[in-house]
Amino acid sequence: MSLIEQARAIYQEIEAMPVGNKEQLEQFRIRFIGRKGAVEALFEGLKDVAKDDRRAVGQELNTLKNFAHDRFVVFQGQLESADGGVAAPVDLTLPVFPHQLGSIHPLTLARAKIIEIFERMGFSVADGPEIESDWYNFTALNFPENHPAREMQDTFFVEKHPEDGTQDMLLRTHTSNVQIRLMQQQKPPFRAIMPGRVYRNEAISARAHCFFHQVEGLYVDKNVSFKDLKDTLYHFSKEMFSQDVKIRLRPSFFPFTEPSAEIDIWLGTDTEETYRLSKGTGWVEIAGSGMVDPNVLANCGIDPEEYTGFAFGMGVERIAQLRYGVRDLRLYSENDVRFLRQFEGI
Repeated sequence: MSLIEQARAIYQEIEAMPVGNKEQLEQFRIRFIGRKGAVEALFEGLKDVAKDDRRAVGQELNTLKNFAHDRFVVFQGQLESADGGVAAPVDLTLPVFPHQLGSIHPLTLARAKIIEIFERMGFSVADGPEIESDWYNFTALNFPENHPAREMQDTFFVEKHPEDGTQDMLLRTHTSNVQIRLMQQQKPPFRAIMPGRVYRNEAISARAHCFFHQVEGLYVDKNVSFKDLKDTLYHFSKEMFSQDVKIRLRPSFFPFTEPSAEIDIWLGTDTEETYRLSKGTGWVEIAGSGMVDPNVLANCGIDPEEYTGFAFGMGVERIAQLRYGVRDLRLYSENDVRFLRQFEGI
């Protein structure tokens, strides 16, 4: 007897089998639904069916299996109805389960606030790829080949020295690659910020991570001065932290800006927390900045004799740390519900 004929015989057996109590229902389950039942036994013989016929026979067996399962569910429902449907009474006086509301991640909150402040100052938002070529991430930003400044950032390379002779591909170490693309694609004047995730090969600790988030900014126009940079970042600091915030600009070095400065805000040393964050100085860095190096403008086809500009970059994790009092950077990416619930309603 073929499998199709056996399946039809089981169809008739299922239709004829009476189920009027729980014992008969269990017999039905064992006979037709169980792993060692008649239906599953047919599937074991499917391997002996000719290859050309196997698909049609398999569909027939699946239909039989579904038919047996549906009959079982019907019989089960009929028996429960016959018992009065009181197997699982519902106590309407019990309190309902609380409906947990979600909360916005602190990095999302900080990023949104940063964008809001700069948009009110006339900055647009630009985006770019996270997997980038060496030229956009380093060379166009005034990092010459084998320059020591490249060692400032430990890089994750996706493809190092590709065989076809193209550029090295890497995970971007900053969102400055978006600045280069913007200057290539648009003509001045323009001002924009570039929020996004960046990657560096660093040991994960309370103060560092292998990925984090930046917001960089760029303003290029005629007669842009260092005072414009200072006024912009001072206004940002007041909006982000407080109207009476104190800031200072410290001389620094970045390959793509000249002159360069780091921006600090005054926390003081009144508490253990502010003493720890400021390492006892009362000051904590929030951003790096400077006037765009003329070589960078020239690399992007902008005449440095006609245009000037400033650029800056800040870590979203650091801003959120100062704004919300987060002590450990690892908390941002551990998805601990207890940590995230602290930001409900903010």
